[in-house]
Parts: sequence; structure tokens; C-alpha cells
Amino acid sequence: GEKKMNLSKLKGKLKEKRKTYKDGAEKIGQSVTCFSNKMNGHSNFDVYEAAILCEWLEMDEKERLDIFFNQ
Repeated sequence: GEKKMNLSKLKGKLKEKRKTYKDGAEKIGQSVTCFSNKMNGHSNFDVYEAAILCEWLEMDEKERLDIFFNQ
């Protein structure tokens, strides 16, 4: 089946770091609409974007796996 990202956990991480969707969109070089769609599960972050977000939000290995690679 398709990989589901743990978006609620990702949203929590943004809040924790006091980052907005606008910040995230700028970080991965996309529009806020596009970022918002990804955050709401309408489309997926690719591996490259996921890596940027993990780095930016200072996630440890466990968080990365929980959010982006949970089956």
C-alpha cells in the first residue's frame, strides 16, 4: 500500500519550533498552497523535501521515521 505520513506529528513539530506553513514553503521552495496541500495529505512530500524539513526542524532519527516512513 501507499506510505502514509504522520502529518499530525509533523504539524506538532512545526508548532513546537514556532514555524508557519509560509516558513516551510519557503524552505522547500514552494508556494504556501502547495505546502499546505502536502501538510493536509492531498499530495506527498518527496524524499528531498522530507530531508530538508527534518534537518530544518532538527528531528532525530526516530522522529524522522515516525513522521515520514511509518507504514
